[in-house]
Amino acid sequence: MTDISSKPKKYMSFKEVLIYSVGLFGLQMVVFYLNSYQLEFYSTTKRLTAEEMVAVPFLILAAKIVSALFDPVVGNLIERKRDTGKGKLKPFILYASLPLVAFTIMLFIDVPLSGAGLLAYIFVITTLWSMAMTMADVPSQAMSAVLTPDSGERTNLIGFSGTFRSIGQAAPYVVVPAVCLIVPGGAGIEGTLSIAEYLWGAVAIGVIGTAMLALISFFSKERVPYRAEKMTFKEMFGAIKSNKYLLLVMLSYFLGFARQGAMAIQVQAASAILGGQNLIIILGVSTAAGTMISMALTPILIKKFDERKVFVAMSVYGFVASIAAFFAGTATNFHLGALIPTLFLVGLQFGAVNIMPMVMVADSVDYYEHKTGRRTEGVAYAVLSFSVKVTLALGSAVCLATVFSDLVGYSATAAEYTFETRRGVYFAYTIIPGITSLLAAVPILFYDLVGDKKRRVSEALAALRAGAGSETAEIAEPDDANA
Repeated sequence: MTDISSKPKKYMSFKEVLIYSVGLFGLQMVVFYLNSYQLEFYSTTKRLTAEEMVAVPFLILAAKIVSALFDPVVGNLIERKRDTGKGKLKPFILYASLPLVAFTIMLFIDVPLSGAGLLAYIFVITTLWSMAMTMADVPSQAMSAVLTPDSGERTNLIGFSGTFRSIGQAAPYVVVPAVCLIVPGGAGIEGTLSIAEYLWGAVAIGVIGTAMLALISFFSKERVPYRAEKMTFKEMFGAIKSNKYLLLVMLSYFLGFARQGAMAIQVQAASAILGGQNLIIILGVSTAAGTMISMALTPILIKKFDERKVFVAMSVYGFVASIAAFFAGTATNFHLGALIPTLFLVGLQFGAVNIMPMVMVADSVDYYEHKTGRRTEGVAYAVLSFSVKVTLALGSAVCLATVFSDLVGYSATAAEYTFETRRGVYFAYTIIPGITSLLAAVPILFYDLVGDKKRRVSEALAALRAGAGSETAEIAEPDDANA
């Protein structure tokens, strides 16, 4: 009999953890380049009227909702993948790489279209880009559940890689100014980006980011055993419906849809509040510094308390910190001495946003395997990808529509901004995300897969796999697993 109470075995080398983390960094760099710069690019080209520009955020939202229908298809394809020695997740990451680069670049080409023609182009290419992103995102996120069968090691992996993910989200705010310094006659640090600089930024970030992502396929090992599951879509949705912990995470995402909406309007916030698009680096680094500390501390906090308590506490804290940041900024006329420290404090909440759902979804996969004998990373992470994609698009649409509304009056080409416009932009940057941060905590109050319950599930699965005879043996049938 295996002594499952002994010191847990370490399955992953630091090199593998680092490469996986670098891969997530690359994907997030690509994703957040679009989230932050896509709408500003269309405003700069001046091919759309003011009324059409207000519609673009919702057009992008519609494209991402349409593409989100592809998420369960990817999840089903992953579950059906037979073991050929290459794993069931890694091949899909490679399949996505070239389309992701191509569509990223295409979204920043100044095509000779206007009006309805340009809106149609934006919708189609954004939809195709989102489908390619799904093909990369679902398996890369799901890798965290199969790189190690040990839940403690997995939490540490998610915490470490989550820090890289957060840095990747802020990376465009460093790469784009660097591109502007390299391009002849570029915007530099304080100027307004040209159409060519947006395109070169897309080329640099698209190529570098996807190359980083592809490393996961070559240097990672899927260690948790699985069987190919020929699930019908009815069975797949049944698996989602019966996994209550996965549903709670999904509901939390939708209630907290604008928690990261500020990321989508950092370019506009930098332009209106600080006076230059590339000064986004000040806003981005201020928040990212707090986020990095939060990511490092979150695994420690989980061990001391549990996932539910940490998530709820960080969500409440995020609401309070966001409200305080808004009033500190407006009361000081957006003085950097007030902005930098308060945005740093806002960033401290994002360990909950970036790490906790990953941990909870991985645990929900274990829970479902323990309950049914079937392991469904593809389905679970397709649900996570769907939730992230739709809610991030919804949060971006709400925040961007607020910024570009007549009430706020933001324009990418304005020479200067009134205090009312700056206040409106900062409201969308702080208050809206803060409110939804508080709402996100509500479903997690009912999440009880923590402490002894989580430990019992992990120990039961460890015993099951040990009894199967080897690390790569198949999981027992449902009746045996529940015996």
